Amino acid sequence: MAFKLMNFRPVGFDTAPSEIHVDDAGRVAAGAIDGAEVIDGKGAFLSPGWCDLHVHVWHGGTDISVRPEEAGRATGVTAMADAGSAGEAAFHGLREYVIEPGQETIKAFLNIGSIGLVACNRVSELLDPRVSVDVDRTLAVAEANRDVICGIKVRASGVIAGGWGITPAKIAKRVAEILDLPLMVHVGEPAPLIDEVFDILTPGDIVTHCFNGKRAGSIGDTPQLFAQAKRLAEEGVRMDIGHGQASFSFETARRALADGLRPFSISTDLHLRNIKGPVHDMSTTLAKLLAVGLPFDEVIAAVTERPRGMLGLSGRDGLTPGMKADFTLFDLEPYGKTATDSLGADLEIAEMFEPRMTVIGASVQSAKRRAA
Repeated sequence: MAFKLMNFRPVGFDTAPSEIHVDDAGRVAAGAIDGAEVIDGKGAFLSPGWCDLHVHVWHGGTDISVRPEEAGRATGVTAMADAGSAGEAAFHGLREYVIEPGQETIKAFLNIGSIGLVACNRVSELLDPRVSVDVDRTLAVAEANRDVICGIKVRASGVIAGGWGITPAKIAKRVAEILDLPLMVHVGEPAPLIDEVFDILTPGDIVTHCFNGKRAGSIGDTPQLFAQAKRLAEEGVRMDIGHGQASFSFETARRALADGLRPFSISTDLHLRNIKGPVHDMSTTLAKLLAVGLPFDEVIAAVTERPRGMLGLSGRDGLTPGMKADFTLFDLEPYGKTATDSLGADLEIAEMFEPRMTVIGASVQSAKRRAA
């Protein structure tokens, strides 16, 4: 349907019109359209569609993944990247049953481990790189699916890599280099040590769980590690939140922000083991970053233009005539309740993001926050 959207507050766009016109094809139109439905934004903020760069939505293909609609537009998110749920052996299923049918834009980081997260943390995808990683098949799957694969994913932490340390991450980096794709690397408990991981990264790569509080696996462990993380971020390595069940610390985030390290992107790492807490949804994750000191405009950039740009989507230019309509409408309201990080620490959240509506093409759908 064609419609006119009015009574909203634009944020995160290059232009700030008082009305937006969308045609039957779901494209932003240059002017009014005869017979268009009028949609009242009720004074809500309107931003480019929220984009979650780290989710797990290969439902049924792994034992932790949620259904894509649970991570998507019902909670304000219009685009997402599955972060390594599938390796080369099952990527065809993720594509056919999740990516292609999705209302949202769904892309994926391909796990360097062939089996992906089919039995997450019970059967490591990196049990033994000699048999767990098939470079030739991984390259072939990535080449055949370049339209939806946005990078290579590796979990570089001791509970996954075991005694192989940095080796799987080095293999993943080489595969990413061959494909000219970014590497997304999960950091956490050693081995490898986080500085070993940092040493192989180049601009465009992504460190997810960047503000984790795991001892000997956090940028907050030593001043030298923090300085290295800050330098990498300044050089173009992308620091991604990836909240997750065990990978976000209020204290690490607060200290990093106070010392000038801001995340490239805010993501949830949403899956079955954290959807009922501590993550809940994107709204709650955004509110946590606001509460620890990330300015509002930076929060919006970290959930819209930056991650959307990584997926090849519109950002600040999203109101240009001819662009596919892709927006999130939300309010920022007084809250005054506590939220919990991945280590069990509580923090009072003064303001909460409350999604109201998403627009994807010619489709308009209501949205709301999951957390009580």
